[in-house]
Amino acid sequence: MPYRAKVLLIEDSLDDTRVLQKAFEHEKEALFDLQCADRLSAGLGQLSKGGIDLVLLDLLLPDSQGVKTLLEVRAKAPEVPVVVLTSSDDDTLAMEALEQGASDYLIKGYVQVYPHLLTRSIRYALE
Repeated sequence: MPYRAKVLLIEDSLDDTRVLQKAFEHEKEALFDLQCADRLSAGLGQLSKGGIDLVLLDLLLPDSQGVKTLLEVRAKAPEVPVVVLTSSDDDTLAMEALEQGASDYLIKGYVQVYPHLLTRSIRYALE
């Protein structure tokens, strides 16, 4: 049986979580096991247990906002790639996130229209 990469989605919006789950469903050959956390604190708890291969991270959570959120994830699991998923189409924020160690910066609305963007970004980050 092929290896299934463990992907942790840290996202507080149930609607956005469903959109992202649908993006995974569109990719028939992707081997991803999606786990979810609705707060940064819950996500950090899951990361501390180990076994996560990649984090999908919203930067606006009830318990953390902005690039600080990314920095906390990177501090907890520096070897785990992080793909930022946000509603903000802000080039300055995107560049800052990439400079602070994000593997990619995706806008949720684009992922909804082009679901393959998400799985492609994950594959590139895992490589």
